Amino acid sequence: MATVTISPPRSRPIVEFFLLILAIAAGLGGYVLTTINRTDALPSNVGIHALILIIIAVVADLGIRKLAPYADPVILPMAVALSGIGLAMIYRLDLSYAILQQPENPVVGVKQLVMVGAGIISAAIVLIVIRDHRILRRYTFTAMVVSLFLLILPFIPGLGVERYGARIWISIFGASLQPAEFVKVTLAVFFAGYLVSNRDNLAIGGPKILGIRLPRPRDLGPILVVWAVAIAVLVLQSDLGTSLLYFGLFVAMIYIATNRVSWLLIGAITFVPAAVIATKLFTHVNQRINGWLHAFDNDLYYKVGGSGQLVDGQFGMASGGLFGTGWGLGYPQLVFAANSDFILASLAEELGLTGLFAILLMYLVLIERGLRAAIGVRDGFGKLLAAGISFSLALQLFVVLGGITRIIPLTGLTAPFLAQGGSSMISSWILIALLIRISDAARRPPSIPSQRAVSA
Repeated sequence: MATVTISPPRSRPIVEFFLLILAIAAGLGGYVLTTINRTDALPSNVGIHALILIIIAVVADLGIRKLAPYADPVILPMAVALSGIGLAMIYRLDLSYAILQQPENPVVGVKQLVMVGAGIISAAIVLIVIRDHRILRRYTFTAMVVSLFLLILPFIPGLGVERYGARIWISIFGASLQPAEFVKVTLAVFFAGYLVSNRDNLAIGGPKILGIRLPRPRDLGPILVVWAVAIAVLVLQSDLGTSLLYFGLFVAMIYIATNRVSWLLIGAITFVPAAVIATKLFTHVNQRINGWLHAFDNDLYYKVGGSGQLVDGQFGMASGGLFGTGWGLGYPQLVFAANSDFILASLAEELGLTGLFAILLMYLVLIERGLRAAIGVRDGFGKLLAAGISFSLALQLFVVLGGITRIIPLTGLTAPFLAQGGSSMISSWILIALLIRISDAARRPPSIPSQRAVSA
């Protein structure tokens, strides 16, 4: 007897390392150009920074080869590039905030760099602990309980903090944390586990109305429960963006699981009226709607909580034109929350429409690779989880971009990887780790018999 072991090598390992170097160069280039444009000199520590980043790229590449040898070589570089560009813009804004001495805009660049490091470490831990994504299916209802627990944390007296009309933060030892960001992860796991077990029941046809076959009444229970939770978040936390993200994630995943358009119709029928009612009942939501509909109204522009932020952001993007003012040469710091809610507008002003399109293309490539992993993986749970993660990134990007361009009202969501915020950065990198793990399973060759009888 002879033993024959066949282990196909991972495809294109050099491609990933080359893309990582380009990704790091994108962020480092923004940092260097900002310093040159504002001080007429190269950063004194640029060599050390470049060396450190290259070492990080080498370690990350070797780590992926060890932990997920067949993973898609594009996912990690796209996340690194977006994080680096976001860091460069936050550093650029910090320079202006320091000059203007704006107390409401503290220097956050160093903190954000630490958060990017924490996010990458969190992703590494996920890849080390979760060697097979299918293990997460065992914790479907645990993920549901954790999601509910995280959602109620901001309501605990002494722990929850209200800012800008929304109660979605908690304060621990002076540090702010947004639990809702991590709910994206746990809800994706719960939805994927629940739907893969119940999609046959959800796909069974019920009564047919106006040519659309609706689900049976007894199958409406899950979506009604999630609808209630999403609306509760909207009502109690005054956070339209988060509730829209949660509810959109569920409706998208249930549509993918059942391939029934009726679920999209049900989602619209249940969410839109509730959002309309909320605009009538809650001042914070009503201000967002009025600012969207009447942005250029003179009285509304100067009103506290009015349209000033939105209009300033649009004028900034308009001044950027096609190719932008250049790193460090614009005035994005004049827009409130330029380093968080409006960081896409800040980038559009200094990089222009061309630069914004390049950033959006990075997002689209990342989302496409996630969907490709969903198509290629062989188990239903992995398909739904990868599709849910990809859709959540797409929906969040659409909501942020739609808000600053007045396609939809502002919601308070931030662009993944780019915007200032530790909770968002860490949760986004955890999602990347899950996509890498699923893509590794999707691209791994089918099992080949390791033993073959050979006649002596």
